[in-house]
Amino acid sequence: MEYNGGTIIGETLARHGVKHLFTLCGGHISPILIGAQDQGITIVDVRDEASAVFAADAVARMTGIPGVAAVTAGPGVTNTLTAIKNAQMAESPLILFGGAAATVLKGRGSLQDIDQLSMLEPITKWRTTVKTVKSLGPVVDKAFEIAKSGVPGPVFIEVPVDVLYHEELVRDWFMKESGADKAKGLGGKALKLYLQAHLYRQFHQPHLEVDLPSPDLESVLPGRDKLSAITEALRTAERPALVVGSQTLVNLSDPQPVVNAIQSLGIPVWLGGMARGMLGRFSDIQFRHARTKALKECDLAIVCGFPFDFRLGYGQKINRKATVISANLDPEALKKNRRPTFPVQKHPGEFLVTLAEAMGNFDRGRWDPWFGTLRGRESKREDEIVGKAARTVPDGLVDPLAFFLRMEQKMADDAIIVVDGGDFAATAAYTLRPRGPLRWLDPGVFGTLGVGGGFALGAKMVRPESEVWLVWGDGSSGYSLAEFDTYVRHGVAPIAVIGNDASWQQIARDQVTILGSDCGTVLRRTNYHLVAEGYGGKGLVLDDPAKIDEILDEAKALAASGVPVCINMMVAKSDFREGSLSM
Repeated sequence: MEYNGGTIIGETLARHGVKHLFTLCGGHISPILIGAQDQGITIVDVRDEASAVFAADAVARMTGIPGVAAVTAGPGVTNTLTAIKNAQMAESPLILFGGAAATVLKGRGSLQDIDQLSMLEPITKWRTTVKTVKSLGPVVDKAFEIAKSGVPGPVFIEVPVDVLYHEELVRDWFMKESGADKAKGLGGKALKLYLQAHLYRQFHQPHLEVDLPSPDLESVLPGRDKLSAITEALRTAERPALVVGSQTLVNLSDPQPVVNAIQSLGIPVWLGGMARGMLGRFSDIQFRHARTKALKECDLAIVCGFPFDFRLGYGQKINRKATVISANLDPEALKKNRRPTFPVQKHPGEFLVTLAEAMGNFDRGRWDPWFGTLRGRESKREDEIVGKAARTVPDGLVDPLAFFLRMEQKMADDAIIVVDGGDFAATAAYTLRPRGPLRWLDPGVFGTLGVGGGFALGAKMVRPESEVWLVWGDGSSGYSLAEFDTYVRHGVAPIAVIGNDASWQQIARDQVTILGSDCGTVLRRTNYHLVAEGYGGKGLVLDDPAKIDEILDEAKALAASGVPVCINMMVAKSDFREGSLSM
């Protein structure tokens, strides 16, 4: 194959350390796929464009290198919009290549020719179209810089089809499609000259930086005076609390320095989103329950990479008299809803490392009574969960808590957990303990259903040796169950667990209570295991609590042998999360 635009993109991606490109094929983008493959990049083709972006998102979260996806023009691009918005809100750096009509045909009714940039503008950090071949490399370089700088996020690059294929072929297309190769007379000659000039500019014009913004300015750590005031406040606090969110891990290939900093600080800590698992399965300073009550009682709160949104009661769930320290890359998120005593615009992970170094060794004994109170509450809540899991359920059904407590014991030490759903997935969050940093993947603040198929794929690509568990609600599984076909074709084997309660239960519970109707929330106890088998995986049915261990062991063995598994678990109704409707 001759050197072309796809080759340039492939070479540039390889130079940035990209190992995987996720896609759903289309004629508009074929040279990108071939060019990347020629550079040793693994091309992973999925069954839905959204899954390609979700998989790229997972790669970005787990590696610190922007994930990359490529989709064809028109509906290929529009199918990614929810996934791109999810990445934006989760602050995941990724690059989306979108095909487009030939430069000379834009706006003239070409196949799948729509205004893609306008749609992507509000949900990306930057979006651009490339009109000349020599601009491809610099544009992709700038895209990586922008995606990672400041508050990370997605970037969209529209690549017209004629910028990707080699020059002689494009020249032949233009002349034949326009009829210029056979045109006679003055008008025909003018058309031919116009197209020749257009093609010369397209393939030979030097790159001009006219649509390449500078990346976000890097934020700075707090000055000596502010840092001194923060350390003094922490040293004198009696009831400190640390809340760590997903942004603490963005752009990090090695989270260990941040982990060490949290352990060195020794503050009671609650981990949310991607930060789950940072301290391993067990830690004497980590708490999973009663966060709201602790924040209402604390006299100092450090909030890192976690905005004051609905999850923190818009900042109002933190004691009004407490000293509040907030570290965030986003200056708006720093102060929205609750103005902290000490706002720090900096990567929250770097801030924690700096704070730990500044604190050094000091007597933490004054926190012992506070730790005692928190551990008492933690133990009480754990006992309540175990008690609820022991309830009697109807024949043919399994209690979700009882299942997750056993899954927690059975998961491998290298397990990665992907959650995609409402009620069932949230129940998992109360019971499953991620084994280490970057081993928990959830949608993030957007609460998007449908991430599971792509997230599990991306996780398996990054860590093929790890055991990947995909926790699906029966509703959310419908969005990406077809990716079992992708798993089989690409030789990856996650273990999917579908909580089949024949309901959109998170909605139904409150809707029925408040409005008296289950309208629109009723599903069937569908044979999802047979669907997975139809795609080439292995399906297992779990409808007997006595067989939980047996099914889990079988699923683990199958996955270890390279077979993707779908456990279709018949779930009993539960009131465990009653009153959990979020606003």
